[in-house]
Amino acid sequence: MNLLIEHVSKRYTADVWGLRDFSISLAPGVIGLLGPNGAGKSTLMRILATISKPTEGTVTWDGTDIVRSPDSLRRELGYLPQDFGVYPNLTPVEFLGYIAAAKGLDAPAARRRIDELLLLVNLDSERTQRLGGFSGGMRQRVGIAQALLNDPRLLIVDEPTAGLDPEERVRFRNLLSDLSGERVVILSTHIVSDVEAVATDIAVIVRGRMVAHELPETILAGVRGRVWEWVVPSSDLVAVRSRFLVSGTLRRSDGVLCRIISTGPPDPGAQSADPSLEDAYLSLVTGARKEGAS
Repeated sequence: MNLLIEHVSKRYTADVWGLRDFSISLAPGVIGLLGPNGAGKSTLMRILATISKPTEGTVTWDGTDIVRSPDSLRRELGYLPQDFGVYPNLTPVEFLGYIAAAKGLDAPAARRRIDELLLLVNLDSERTQRLGGFSGGMRQRVGIAQALLNDPRLLIVDEPTAGLDPEERVRFRNLLSDLSGERVVILSTHIVSDVEAVATDIAVIVRGRMVAHELPETILAGVRGRVWEWVVPSSDLVAVRSRFLVSGTLRRSDGVLCRIISTGPPDPGAQSADPSLEDAYLSLVTGARKEGAS
């Protein structure tokens, strides 16, 4: 089971590229695709879901080109897009039954699968309610269920925790972890904590280009010794932000505790700190933007 992306680019206009020379090979597990908004994550997800075609490059699933033979992947694909819509007059059971029929699932098997999934996403008690009355988080859970209907070997989820409350977010993270052993799961997001909780490896994309693809601990090692904590007066915070890369702040009675990414201590009073994935991600994104500007 392998998804191979080789030198994929997507051009929208003569001067606008959504992706540039993107290459990666994915095996079973959870790949966290991190990047700021507009980095090209959704463009890549749409190509992998066979909704859009690359301008350049190839994507193969178990050796089959998905552009030439998209059905070879679609039968084994589960996809939750970033903007997931529902039919407001249908119930979850009716909506999932409709999607199951569209995917060609056998009716008795589909009914059993729908019952399982409504329990899995904690919507069994709302199975007969109209989707038009659902909250954003509840609709997102319906979207997760539809992506899992055909028990896919490739599961793509694009910003899946948008609109979920903290408890639902933890539930979804646990679900992804449980699913990852037997399939390729691509979690595309800009929320670092979601990736940190479940990803077996991480790819960072900035302005359509991949700037890192490593194990989480390897990405963390890239900023080890370069993260500092420094308490500054509130009145100095703007000046500190203009001079240094600040990854976080915390208000305290004695001032503002700043986390700063720098090759050396920003001040003699600064203390070295253990890096977080947020620090490493911010360092990669900022570095890639500076390289692009130069």
